[in-house]
Amino acid sequence: MPGFLAFLKRVFLGKKEEREEDHFGSGCIRFVKRNNDRLHRSSKCTYSDDLPASSSALTQSSSKLLSPCSIPAPPWSKPPASSSDQSQSSRLPATFLSRPSTTSSKPSSSSSKQLPSFKQTLSLASPNSIDGQTKVSYLSVQKGMPPIYAVPKDIEDLLKRDIVPQVLNELLSPSTYKDYFAALLYAEDFYTEKWSKFTLKNITLKLPDAEIIKKYGRKEYFSESHEKNDKTFVEFEIDSCRERRPFLLSRDFALARPSGQKTEPYQGVIYRVVIKNNIVLVEFGEDFYLQHHPTRKYDVSFSFNRVCLKRAHQAIEAASHPSFKNFLFPGFAHRKSIPTSTPLHFFNHKLDVYQRSAVQEILSFQGPAPYVVEGPLCSQKYSKQLSRTGLVVQEAVLQIYQSSSKHRILICAPINRTCDALMQSLKNDIPESDMFRANAAFREIDGVPIDILTSCVYEKDCFVCPSIKELRKFRVILSTFVSSFRLHNEGIVAGHFSHIFLVDASSATEPEAMVALANLAGENTAVIVTGAPGNRSGWVRSNIAREKGLMRSYFERISDSQPYRSLHPKFIKQLVDPESKSFDSYSYAHSSLSYD
Repeated sequence: MPGFLAFLKRVFLGKKEEREEDHFGSGCIRFVKRNNDRLHRSSKCTYSDDLPASSSALTQSSSKLLSPCSIPAPPWSKPPASSSDQSQSSRLPATFLSRPSTTSSKPSSSSSKQLPSFKQTLSLASPNSIDGQTKVSYLSVQKGMPPIYAVPKDIEDLLKRDIVPQVLNELLSPSTYKDYFAALLYAEDFYTEKWSKFTLKNITLKLPDAEIIKKYGRKEYFSESHEKNDKTFVEFEIDSCRERRPFLLSRDFALARPSGQKTEPYQGVIYRVVIKNNIVLVEFGEDFYLQHHPTRKYDVSFSFNRVCLKRAHQAIEAASHPSFKNFLFPGFAHRKSIPTSTPLHFFNHKLDVYQRSAVQEILSFQGPAPYVVEGPLCSQKYSKQLSRTGLVVQEAVLQIYQSSSKHRILICAPINRTCDALMQSLKNDIPESDMFRANAAFREIDGVPIDILTSCVYEKDCFVCPSIKELRKFRVILSTFVSSFRLHNEGIVAGHFSHIFLVDASSATEPEAMVALANLAGENTAVIVTGAPGNRSGWVRSNIAREKGLMRSYFERISDSQPYRSLHPKFIKQLVDPESKSFDSYSYAHSSLSYD
């Protein structure tokens, strides 16, 4: 008993060693020693069940006017000034930064299987009455951890020698789907992990001052009356390294060690990557600033975000279930038609004949196979106006919403800008109480259009999801592909949505699109996939992954299969120019789409 009480005291009163999911780092599990000071984030704002959509990670911005909600919680707590032994709280030994690999020696066909992970946790037990007093008891139990999807040793050995795993030389089919895409994701993971060994040597770190402006109301504009706090970030350039730079995202880790020293590195959280001039802004702990002086040189290395990859792996596993076959390999799947007895009254009377036909087909079916709309990307970078494809999505959503109060609609896109534009276009005809904009937890609040902030839930410096009871009430939900995992994580089950729109799916990898589709589509869900011919994701870095199909989107793959290839009107609509009968006068994105 004394030993158990000591254990409880150590957990609740003193330093504790937590085993937590490696959010945004290269390792799969990281042990972090934390002090008594608690992180200032809400318990709902955990990295393990959310990550920033890549759409908000690589934006150009000044280091002035930074909203506090957009600054990630550092993985350390502020060390008390009186405690010398705690001044190393943000310095992690190298062994904590390495990524564990699986020990399985099985062939690649079974390589995607993961060993279960467990952690000790305390569970509240029923109270016992001792000497007339109520005593609270705890049970020490093992709790299952999410799969970590580390690169299997046999796959890693092949990738080290630039050898393509055997499954990637096979034809993609229902039987190879899971292992095929898992191997592609492992190749991408391995490529990213190689940068953890990269070090910028003997560089100077600048410490620019920033002004943090705190907004209390979601509809507030910035003004001189707002509370302002000064903040110091660490800034450095990375344009001198090979392959231009590591592929960094906000909330990756930067590890800085004074040049010539063998001490443990100081760990900072990458706040922003400014692509235009290859500037990285990092937030370090107080112990870094206490030892820093302007003439000091540093060696800087990196530790990377794996949450997006883990969600992709999970989605591929879910999609590989036999019941999902008709979504992945539609073939000449039977089309379930819904009879329409009354003519449509269009909200937008300017739609041309091709757009109207697409809307009518979207309203007339349910269940697999998906309906494909080929046309320009929904949201153009330098225009607030929806494209012809965007207008089809807008009209179809309004028609579905109006036709039945039982319909539930999910609209997903690769980037925040597209989701925001669609929501702005719908809010004039759909009550605000019926729509929810699901954001990544740490999306910057000042990047969200003010007119849709009231349809978001923002608490304690991050975006959260409402309760499952509230989520089920919303009739229209908008999210990026990756952040739609939050809905699944909150308890929304497959089949809840009557309609799922995968907008601009040509700009996303297939596993990315599967995060929304495989977790939330049921056998009667009508799935609509839009995209532009020639458009592909630009975020695949591994040569093996690029050459073997990770850049090929779900939109492109099914468009090349039957019955889409034969332009069957019940399965696909091409939004051609009604006058020239061609695509020539429309601007399709043949290069990669930039994320915002």
